[in-house]
Amino acid sequence: MSTLEPVDCFLDQNGARFVEELKEFLRIASVSADPARRSEMRRAAEFVSAQLTQAGLQARVVQTEGHPIVHGEWLQAPGGPTVLVYGHYDVQPPDPLEQWTSPPFEPTVRDGFLYARGASDDKGQCFTHVKSAEAWLKTTGRLPVNMKFVIEGEEEVGSRSLDHFLAGNRDLLKCDVAVISDTSQYAPGIPAITYGLRGVLACEVTLHGPNRDLHSGVFGGSVANPCNGLARLIAKLHDDQHRIQVPGFYDDVVPLTSKERKAIAALPFDEAAYLKDLGATSAWGETGYTSTERRWARPTCDVNGLFGGYSGPGPKTIVPAHATAKITCRLVPNQDPDKLLPAVERFLADNCPPGLRMEFKTFHGCSALVFDSESRYMHAARRAIASAFGAEPVMIREGGSIPVVATFRDVLGVDTLLLGWGQNSDNLHSPNERFTLADFHRGTRASAYLWSELANRT
Repeated sequence: MSTLEPVDCFLDQNGARFVEELKEFLRIASVSADPARRSEMRRAAEFVSAQLTQAGLQARVVQTEGHPIVHGEWLQAPGGPTVLVYGHYDVQPPDPLEQWTSPPFEPTVRDGFLYARGASDDKGQCFTHVKSAEAWLKTTGRLPVNMKFVIEGEEEVGSRSLDHFLAGNRDLLKCDVAVISDTSQYAPGIPAITYGLRGVLACEVTLHGPNRDLHSGVFGGSVANPCNGLARLIAKLHDDQHRIQVPGFYDDVVPLTSKERKAIAALPFDEAAYLKDLGATSAWGETGYTSTERRWARPTCDVNGLFGGYSGPGPKTIVPAHATAKITCRLVPNQDPDKLLPAVERFLADNCPPGLRMEFKTFHGCSALVFDSESRYMHAARRAIASAFGAEPVMIREGGSIPVVATFRDVLGVDTLLLGWGQNSDNLHSPNERFTLADFHRGTRASAYLWSELANRT
């Protein structure tokens, strides 16, 4: 621990400064979906680059066809492993603004939480790795490992520029393992390492009926109603056991092992409190699985949006011309989105009610991933987190998807350590997003310890 003592002291002495610098970062309204914020996007990238340079790394802003990517590196640990740290400086739109207690881009501390858009997703979490690298370089003059940073500005809108950057810079970004902090702890006081992610496929189905909205009194009952038809079509997606009815959907699903099921069951989980927090009256989902298993490790098919006809105040007696549903499926290991998208389309087409014409659109997709929870990288992360948080991390899966993780495996051939410092209750993508200052500091310390643990090859 003697090597870590100056690092620990630096973190203690500079913690308040780190928070002020994070606030400066959070004041930049880097909303990637908003074309009017393009200058803010550039300003955020330059801020990250300046922070990496100030920490002691070489850094540059890489212009792309979209928003800039920040690349940084320190490669002076011969024989040591190379770690690639990924993060994103772009944030979700802050709307609805009236629901924020304090303005989204005026960082405010209340009751130990730092409130601002991007506080947890992902500026605050990403910033911990920049500051931990600074702690090492300012106190010892070196890092225990070689480090590369890739901080992008399009994560919230699809990471198109990042995909091109990774594909064109394989040698530049060559590494042994990637590190991402864009997930969450299991619960307050229970740090976690995420070893599995679900994949996703996304599509949109529109049913077209008459060539215009029709008077339901004059024409109703004589032509197919797209809204009625869409409701019937959606109802066929699941059976009474809540299993998805698309032929072949479960063919490649890797079932949970008994060991995994026991480990999940051993985690503290209060289903009644969970449902109360969500305002749900009862649990729902595929028969034979717990709520946690359904969320983390079973495939789903959900309607995310449903619209058609008239939705204004009061009645409007029409047979609408069309109706649309947006659908996503969360996937588990071995399910292939490129294989399942045509299967979903065929199922919908085969069950399209007569008198209606179906239009089908496809969007993004990515595969699920499960990492070896017993790899030396995982063990290094366990030790670092236990030391910094004062509690052993639990191993969890995550029901969401992080497409860049699959890209790292496909393009760079590396696995990723998913180390979340935030909480699921941090209001990600919602008003009043926040990050516990204590978790920000613990995450920074865990990051600093991780570089030392990764250098230990035992």
